[in-house]
Amino acid sequence: MKEISIPIVDLFAGPGGLGEGFSACEDNRAFRIVVSAEKDSEARKTLLLRAFYRILKRENVEGLQDYYNFCNGNSEKPYTKGTLEQWGKANAEARQITLGSDEGNAELDQIIEEKIDTAAPWVLIGGPPCQAYSLVGRARNKGNVEYKAENDNRHFLYKEYLRIIQQYYPYVFVMENVKGILSSRVNGKRVFDDILVDLTDPDAALNRVGKGFKYRICSLVSEQVFKAGDDPTSIDPNKFIIRSENHSIPQARHRVILVGIREDVPGTLGTLLSDEKISVEDVISDLPQLRSKLSKGEDSAERWKNIVKNQLCSLARITTDKKLSNELTNAAYEIIHDASIGALRVPRYISQHKSIAKKSNLVNEWFHDARLNVWLNHETRGHMDSDLGRYGYAAVFAKINNRSPKGHKEFDIQGLKPEHKNWESGKFSDRFRVQLKEHPSTTITSHISKDGHYFIHYDAKQCRSLTVREAARLQTFPDNYFFQGNRTQQFHQVGNAVPPYLAYQIAKVLFNFFDNIKK
Repeated sequence: MKEISIPIVDLFAGPGGLGEGFSACEDNRAFRIVVSAEKDSEARKTLLLRAFYRILKRENVEGLQDYYNFCNGNSEKPYTKGTLEQWGKANAEARQITLGSDEGNAELDQIIEEKIDTAAPWVLIGGPPCQAYSLVGRARNKGNVEYKAENDNRHFLYKEYLRIIQQYYPYVFVMENVKGILSSRVNGKRVFDDILVDLTDPDAALNRVGKGFKYRICSLVSEQVFKAGDDPTSIDPNKFIIRSENHSIPQARHRVILVGIREDVPGTLGTLLSDEKISVEDVISDLPQLRSKLSKGEDSAERWKNIVKNQLCSLARITTDKKLSNELTNAAYEIIHDASIGALRVPRYISQHKSIAKKSNLVNEWFHDARLNVWLNHETRGHMDSDLGRYGYAAVFAKINNRSPKGHKEFDIQGLKPEHKNWESGKFSDRFRVQLKEHPSTTITSHISKDGHYFIHYDAKQCRSLTVREAARLQTFPDNYFFQGNRTQQFHQVGNAVPPYLAYQIAKVLFNFFDNIKK
C-alpha cells in the first residue's frame, strides 16, 4: 500500500491527545500535523515538546537523544545545536492561539493558507471547550441566579471550528465533545440540533457565500448518518456516543464524536471495532508504589506509616463490620512491615524498573519506552491525616465489596465524616470514589486537578489519590509523553484530553477511508 501523508489542523488541542493518535497511525506516515492551536500556555508547552519528539522521529532519529536527556533529567533544555532546526519546526507547529480573537484567527488563517493545499485532502480535528455543556458545569450555572445560557459565549465556540470548515472546506473533520452536549439547551432549544444542522451546511450557518459544499455527519459506532436537510429530531443522538471502555481504553469515558465528510467526497466511513475490556490494574499495576506526601507537619516515611496505621486501626476498632475491621487491621500492619511502602520519597524523577503489567498488550506495546530511565509526572499529592484514613478505609471497603462506599450512609463511622454542612443531603454519595482494581476507571476529568477524593488508588497500602502519570495511563498517553506546568496544570491537561489510543483507532478508520478512495 502506497504511503500517504494527509495534513491535520488541530483546534482547541489541549495537550494533544487527538493529534497524538492521528500522528501514531501507520507509524507516523498516514497523517501529519501542520498546526495545533491551544490558548493555554502550559498545555501549549506540552504540545510543543511532543511536536518536537515527533519531528525528531521523522527527521532526525539520532537527535532523539536530546529529548531523552531532557526527560531523564540530564539536560535543562530538550534541544541542542544539533536539533535546533527541529525545535524551530515544533514551535511553528504547536501554537498558542486564542480562537475567536481577531489576532488568533488571523494567525491561524495565515498558517492554513501558507501550509495547506485546500484543494487536496486534509483533515480538521478538535473539540471546542465543553464547560458550558458538561453536566457539572451546568449544575454550577444553576446556582448562579445571574447566569443566562444565551449569554454564555462558550455555547457557541463551536462556531470558531465551523468558521474554519466554511472558509477552507476540509475533506473530513472530527469534532469531539462531552455527552452533555446532547441535552444542553439555550432558550429551550437543544444546542446539539443546531450544531448538527450548522455542520452540514457551513455557508448557510454563517450566512456567507462560499463554495457551497455541504457535509454528511457520520457516527463511528453505528451506521447513522445525518445530512443537510435532515430533521435533527428524527435521529437518535446517542448513536454518536463512543463508549471508550468498549475500545480497549481502561476508562468509562463517554464522548460525542462527529465525523463530517464533504458531500463530494465518495465512500462509506467504517466503524470502530469493539475490543477487550481493560482494567485499572492492567495499566497502572507496574508503576512504582508510592506513599502520599503529608500536607501538614514533618513529611517522613516513618511518620506517614504511623499516621496511616493509627488511622486504620482506629477505624477498625469502631466499625461493626468484622470483615472490614480485619482487613483494615491487616492493611495497617502490612504498611508498617512493608519496607517498600513509604520508602520512596517521591522525588521528581523516580528510577524506572522494567516489570510488565499483568496482561495488557496496550501497556507493553503502547506505553513503555525502553529509553526512559525515569517515570515522568509520577509524583503524589500531599494529604491531610484525616483524608489518609478516608482513603485507606474506602480502598479496603472497595476491595471487599467491589464498589466504593456510598456517602454518609457508609461513611458513618466517627472520624470519617467530612466537615461539610450538607454531607448528609445525599448529594455527595460519590465524594470518596475508589478506582476499582478489576474494572475500567470512571471518567478522568479536569476536576482531578482540584482534589483527589474521586480518584482514590485501589491499593490501601499506598493510601492516596492517583498521580498524573496514573491518570495519563488511564487516558492512554504513552509514558514518554511529558506533561509541562505544575502538577495542578498537568492534571487539568490530562483530564481535558481525548485518549490518544482512541484517537489512534479513529485515525485508522479514516486512513482506510482515504485509502479506499485512492484505490
